Amino acid sequence: MVTPSANPTPITPPRVPFFDERSGLISREWYMFFLSLFANTASADLLLKGPAVQDTSGELANAIQTAQLAAQLGATQAEVADLQTTVQGLALAPPPLPLKRTRYGQFYDTTTQVAAAINTATAITFNTTDLSKGVTIGSPTSRVVVDSEGIYNFQTSIQLDSTVATAEEFYLWFRVNGVDVTNSASQARVQGNNAEVFLALNLFFSLKAGDYVELMFSVSNTGVQLLASGAVAPHPGIPSIILTVSDNL
Repeated sequence: MVTPSANPTPITPPRVPFFDERSGLISREWYMFFLSLFANTASADLLLKGPAVQDTSGELANAIQTAQLAAQLGATQAEVADLQTTVQGLALAPPPLPLKRTRYGQFYDTTTQVAAAINTATAITFNTTDLSKGVTIGSPTSRVVVDSEGIYNFQTSIQLDSTVATAEEFYLWFRVNGVDVTNSASQARVQGNNAEVFLALNLFFSLKAGDYVELMFSVSNTGVQLLASGAVAPHPGIPSIILTVSDNL
């Protein structure tokens, strides 16, 4: 039988949270208030009705705890359902990948290029842009300028010719921002008059926006030149140089 309290628990102030943050159950203060309220209510009922009533305070506590756990379980199940929905949505529509900033250029020159003096660094120029996006011919026209930071692949092919009978030397190398690139040179020996030689070179460069690259050459005799010739059936025209540039992001 529930025994009424001579000093019932006072009403819990509003500042006391209903649920204990650590356990997630009803706080002790509110539990004691409800228990005291129940005990005194049961005692008043006993006085009015006469017969003894069974002590159900433990059942009340269990009912309150069960309701709390059920509420927590319902919230957890809802969270799991939301997570499953999100995962399924990602599987059906994955996040978009960042777009790659493709940069490229293709250039050539339709004139024969001759060094002004022997054993002197001479810049190769371009007079035609075939394709270009972010890679352009600068000023002077020997400069190939990039507008974005990245790793760039420079591939070039050159048509050499000689107008002298002796065997002569031709050297080719790269410059970046006016500075010779270490170990970038190639050498070709042109054997005698009308001895055409095809030369190709390929290098990668790590460049920043606004950097420029040049192709330089020197000869042991100014009779060695970069030859350009027009189309003669069945072949098309032959530029003195062709350069292709592409980024590798």
